[in-house]
Amino acid sequence: MIYLVGDLQGCCDPLERLLQTLDFSPSRDHVYFLGDLVNRGPDSLGVLRRLRGLEGSVTCLLGNHDLHLLAVAHGVRKPHRSDTLDAILHAPDRDDWLNWLRQQRLAVHAHGWLMVHAGVLPQWDAAQTVALAGEVESMLRSPSLGEFLTQMYGNAPERWDEGLTGVARWRCVVNSLTRLRFCSADGLMEFNTKEGVGGAPEGFMPWFEVPGRRTLGTPVAFGHWSTLGLINRDDLLALDTGCVWGGQLSAVRVDGTTRELIQIDCPQSQKPGKA
Repeated sequence: MIYLVGDLQGCCDPLERLLQTLDFSPSRDHVYFLGDLVNRGPDSLGVLRRLRGLEGSVTCLLGNHDLHLLAVAHGVRKPHRSDTLDAILHAPDRDDWLNWLRQQRLAVHAHGWLMVHAGVLPQWDAAQTVALAGEVESMLRSPSLGEFLTQMYGNAPERWDEGLTGVARWRCVVNSLTRLRFCSADGLMEFNTKEGVGGAPEGFMPWFEVPGRRTLGTPVAFGHWSTLGLINRDDLLALDTGCVWGGQLSAVRVDGTTRELIQIDCPQSQKPGKA
């Protein structure tokens, strides 16, 4: 059985309860986690331990919080006051965990679904999305990781161009796959707004509502956007349902013609709006 799961953000107990509810069998099942594995929840190290122990039966995507952990560990970013990453950063085997994390994916196309953490720019189809993700994955796994992380942050370029090269190209890819919520019809990205669909700034719309986007016809699953709430359509799954904020951890079974929604109630670990 194939399951897609929304943001964990360090919430290990709901993860355990989800696996129990699924009667998860590593020899039978495969679970795809849609990024933001760590941070803000109470046990990020526990989440990594559990997921790594299931290697071969799970596929993990990287979200913005996972990249933030790598950046903090390399001294590129300062910890935020709401971070809950100390157990990883101070672990005697921290380098092993960080190395495991940087081997994970940014986009996967499998079982009929294109999976990303945040969004896909309207100019990209599924094949290009996975190929561009692969370029950044190679950088994350390379000896140049520290140098790449120092240049990864920033909003520019705000729009994709096929002529982009080097760091500008990879930053645009990272921003789409791990940060995107709203963009314009021609793919201009907007990063300030975190509200749901009703909060779209003038001239912008949710990335998945852009007319003529090249992933139309390809089912897409993503997390990242807790204020959006659950979307469970034949062609779209939004699965960040605010586990860390006291919402739910959501999973959807997608193999064959079966569609089953499983949700686990989560205790509130942080209050929405906490910086």
